[in-house]
Parts: sequence; structure tokens; C-alpha cells
Amino acid sequence: MLTLLNLLSAVALLVWGTHIVRTGILRVYGSDLRRILSRSVQKRPLAFAAGIGVTALVQSSNATALLATSFVASGLMALAPALAIMLGADVGTALMARVLTLDLSWLSPLLIFFGVIFFLTRKQTRLGQLGRVFIGLGLIILALQLIVEAAGPMTQAKGVKVLFSSLTGDVMLDALTGALFAMISYSSLAAVLLTATLATSKVISLKVALCLVVGANLGTGILALIGSSSQNAAGRRVALGSLLFKVAGCVLVLPLIGPLAQWVDGWPFRTQELVIAFHVLYNSVRCLACLPLTTQMAAFCTRIMPDRATPEDRVRPRHLDPAALDTPSLALVNAVRETLRMGDIVEQMLVNLLQVTRGGDPLLGKEIRKLDDDVDALYTAIKLYLARMPREDLSERDSRRWAEVIELAINLEQAGDIIEHMLSAVQDKKTSRSRSFSDNGLAEITALHSQLLVNLRLSLSVFLNGDQEGARRLRRAKQRFRLQERRYAHAHVDRLRQQVVQSIETSSLHLDLIADMKRLNSLFCAIAYAVLDNPEAGAGEEHEDDYVEQALEAAAQPPGHDVPPGSSAAG
Repeated sequence: MLTLLNLLSAVALLVWGTHIVRTGILRVYGSDLRRILSRSVQKRPLAFAAGIGVTALVQSSNATALLATSFVASGLMALAPALAIMLGADVGTALMARVLTLDLSWLSPLLIFFGVIFFLTRKQTRLGQLGRVFIGLGLIILALQLIVEAAGPMTQAKGVKVLFSSLTGDVMLDALTGALFAMISYSSLAAVLLTATLATSKVISLKVALCLVVGANLGTGILALIGSSSQNAAGRRVALGSLLFKVAGCVLVLPLIGPLAQWVDGWPFRTQELVIAFHVLYNSVRCLACLPLTTQMAAFCTRIMPDRATPEDRVRPRHLDPAALDTPSLALVNAVRETLRMGDIVEQMLVNLLQVTRGGDPLLGKEIRKLDDDVDALYTAIKLYLARMPREDLSERDSRRWAEVIELAINLEQAGDIIEHMLSAVQDKKTSRSRSFSDNGLAEITALHSQLLVNLRLSLSVFLNGDQEGARRLRRAKQRFRLQERRYAHAHVDRLRQQVVQSIETSSLHLDLIADMKRLNSLFCAIAYAVLDNPEAGAGEEHEDDYVEQALEAAAQPPGHDVPPGSSAAG
């Protein structure tokens, strides 16, 4: 029993070491690796080589699969080059298996020792993250040694021999067992090393070992497909195509496994080295043979896994025509129209939020969260659309408009997140606890909400028309809202002093809501400064606005509070 626990802990240590290396490399070189993968899409050999290189660095074909899948799901990469990257990842992980099975016992303590020093002394620097990578590599090498040492006594146990004695002839059963090993250990490397150890100890024959190796590769493909279940159809096609390539390899090689075992057995290597060498050879031949077929596989995967029909109530971009990117002025108009759609959705979220706050239909909460997902989807589409626009071809006016569009899109996306946060607060602190606002408190929240809607509509109008008079009105409206919010906060404190029970029970929620509304108002009104920030804005009008704002603030102060001349309590 202790020997089995030692083996399981060694496998777990191997998986953990791989995880540390992967996360450390991605933290230090993540953006560079993404750039390498995203640019390696013009030619299949280049994409294949990029898959090998990235997998060798991160020590995990699963990490490379996640990167490639995310690119395809976001529309930044076609399916065919992504499949080429996945084939390269399979070769890369096989090559690293060969490297890590060399006698590197002397290297493990050095890597762990210096890695811990670098990580603890320079934790927040790039050198500290590289120390994390060194620790992971040291743990991987140490885990491989522990696997070999723990598997040795197990191979002599009678129960283990009886268990593996059934793996003596059925190549399909042997391959499925290898796939199960890889899925349980979450690593084809661990499964292949365990297989090599069992073959070296004569617990299983070389033929069975080769079947287990083929099955281990199949198991990683199944894991990748399961891991991509949360992606859209485009992302899942990457894992599906990679799995189909592996299934094809299994179908072709398993009938020939007997002659291959006899051929490999004649090589001048130890049994463990024979298993690892077959692992490298099998993946290299299979991937090189499949590389010219990535386009056909991409078409096949698209046919059997088409994009799901978008429900009528599910928002998607309507105006972002890729053909218009060659005409920047037209592309900007398209982006403006889509951004206005974002504004309409945010407005609907605000309307629904007030109904939930008043105790309306609780199902509106789900609608608000769905609308926030729609806002996020439109924001991502607009952001990627603008990123594809050649900014060097934009005039000064179009460049300013480009900046206005992206700024408002960012603000609306943040506003959607704030509204969803406000919904969670209302449901947690009010609805679930059966509490209610006082009449005055609810009236104040309703008044702020109404002014917030007015400011949102005005901001969208200013964004659309670029009207400077409207921008100045919006800026004054922002100041009035902030003064009104401050006055309502003081009124709420007065109710607390009067021991109003409802105000005491909902005090935290009340103050949080009006503070969040203040943040929303700032996001909506930010477009006013973008419109006024150009040479056409008149200085005299700016000066007049300052006097108006000071007058508004003075009128909003509690009795007995003096405002120094020329000061502003914008807060």
C-alpha cells in the first residue's frame, strides 16, 4: 500500500512540476509566446515548428492547446494553422520526454536550490518567475526518479503481475488502458514513463508497452477535447481535429504493432530507451504525415461541428463589416453604430435593475446577467474590429474619433460590470434577507437612477453628434449628479440618527448603490471631456462653466457650510 502511495505521489509531483513550469513560463514570456503563435499562421511548417518550440518551453501540450484554442475561438487564427500547431505540440512533448529521461539526477537539486533562492528574493521580478520555472524543472526530474524507484517494487508484486497479465494480446484493450493511464495522471509523459518502467521490469512485453504508448497519446487528445467543452464551436474544433489525427494514427499503427515490436526490439538500446524512442518516432512520423492534411481536416471538423445557430435573443455584432476596414471612415461609422447598441443594452440593464431594487420580478436578475454577457461580447467584437483597422491611414480627425469609440466602449463594458455587481448586492443584502428601503431612501435611489438614465442618453447623443454644447451640458449634469449624490448621502445619515429601522437595515446597501451610481455617472459623462478636448473648444465657455459649477455646488451645500471662493468640491 505504501509503495502505491509513493507512486501516486510521484505522479502528482510530476504533474505539479509541469504546472509550475507552465505557469512560470507563461507569466514571463506569455505575451511573446502568444505573439509567436499568432504570427505563425502563414505557412504550415512554421506553425508546426512554433508548436514544437512553445511546447518545449511550457512542458505541456495542453498549455499549447489552450493557447491555440483561444486564438481560434476569438477569430484571431484559422483552424488549419491551429491544427498544425497542435501537431507540433505532440512532437514537442515527445521530444521533451526523451530529454527528461536522460540521467539528470545531478541537475535536480541545483535547479531546486537556485530556483528557491531566486523566487524568494526576487519574487515580483522576472528573475523570480524564472526561479519558479527552475523549481518546476527540478521537481519534474525528481518526480521521474521517484516514479522509477516506486514502480520498481510494485512490478515485483504478485497482484500487479496478475493485473497486467491480462495485457498480453488485445491491442485495442492495451491502447485503451494506455489512454486511461494518461487521463488519470493528466500527463502522457507520466503514462509513458510508467509504461517504460513496467516494460524494463518484464511485467509487460514490449508489444504491450508500445500499445500503451499509442493509447497514452490518444488519452491526451481526449483530455484536450474535454477541456475545450467550455469554448465555442470554433475552439472545440481544434481539439476535435487533434483527436481525430490521433485516432487515425492509432487505427493505422495498431494492426502493425506486432512487426513494429519485433523491429524495435532489434535496436541496440535498453528496454526503457526503446519505449521512449518509439514514442518519439511514432509522434514524429504521425504528425509529419498529417501536416499536409490540416486543411482537409479543418473542413471536415467544420462540417461535423458547425457553429450553433445564434438564438434570436442573443446579441451579436450587426454592423462590423470586415470589408469596410479598407475604408477607415466607413469602418469607424460601423464601430460607432455598434457602440451605440452597447449603450442601449446598458440602458436596459439600468431599467431592469431599478425594477429588481423595487422588489419586482426576480427573473429580471438573470436577464441583467445575460445582457452583461451581451455587452461583453459586443465590446470584444468592437475592440478586435478597431485593432484590425490600419491607424497609420487615419487622418487626425479619424484618429480622434477612433479614440472616442474605444474609450466609450471600454466605459460601457465597465458600466455593465458595475450594474451586475449592484444586482448581486441587491439580491444578497436586500432580497435574500427580506429587507426593504425606507420610502425616502427608495425615492432618493429612484431620483438618482432617473438622472443617471438622462445622463446616459445625453452622453450617447454627444458621442454620436460631437456637439460641444451638448458636451458642456453633460459636464454640468455630471456635477449636478455628484452634488445630488452627496446631499442624499447626508440625508441618509440623518435618517440613521433618527433611528429609522429600514434605513439602519439597508444602510450599507443604500450607500453602496449611490456610490456605484456615482461611478456609473462618471463613466457615462467621460465622453464630454473627449469632445471638448480639441482646439475648437472655446476658453470663454470653459470659464463660464466653472462659475456655473461653483454656483451649483454652493446651492447644494448643507446649511452653515461655506465654500471658499474659486474652490470646487467635486469629490
